[in-house]
Amino acid sequence: MMMSSHLELLTEEPSMEAFLQTLLKRMLPEDRTFAIHSFRGKRDLLKKLQNRLRAYTNWMPQNYRIVVVIDRDNDDCHMLKDQLETMTDRSRLLTRSRADDGRWQVVNRIAIEELEAWYFGDWEAVRNVYPRVSPNVPNQARYRDPDAIQGGTWEAFERIMKGSGYFKEGLRKVEAARAISEWIDPARNRSISFKNFRDVIIETTT
Repeated sequence: MMMSSHLELLTEEPSMEAFLQTLLKRMLPEDRTFAIHSFRGKRDLLKKLQNRLRAYTNWMPQNYRIVVVIDRDNDDCHMLKDQLETMTDRSRLLTRSRADDGRWQVVNRIAIEELEAWYFGDWEAVRNVYPRVSPNVPNQARYRDPDAIQGGTWEAFERIMKGSGYFKEGLRKVEAARAISEWIDPARNRSISFKNFRDVIIETTT
């Protein structure tokens, strides 16, 4: 496959944009570039995605790649992925899952269930920023699988933060995203959805 010199990332909201802005600066080789475009929530991204992808067909160089990052929330993961793949097909761009020769243009990645699942996947990074949180959180049954936390991942994260004396007025998502991503170790993260995102970034740029 052709190595990518530039990534265009589409995210549903500003906290994911803030997280990736910091993380990708650390992950990507110095001669690679990227741009992140956030939308006003998941509904806004899904509403505008197909037209946005069609616009890319008019100018995108062969060595550019588009990465769509979206939360699963309460959606069926497979149905959401099919919806994204169908939109890409209709835009006449080729997705990674449909390309036979590796010359894909778009990859769709789902954070299961939300960005905060990626925090639970690297609790050491969280503790570097918020040292009062318990180091035993990943050992508790309800948090052991970062992608299977019940009752809302960001709500669970906020609850732990408040219980440790942080964000007493409510989780400030962008602030937390920017701070934690400074410490995230891509090789250490236990979240399967994070690993899927990480692996495609490595695949396209190395």
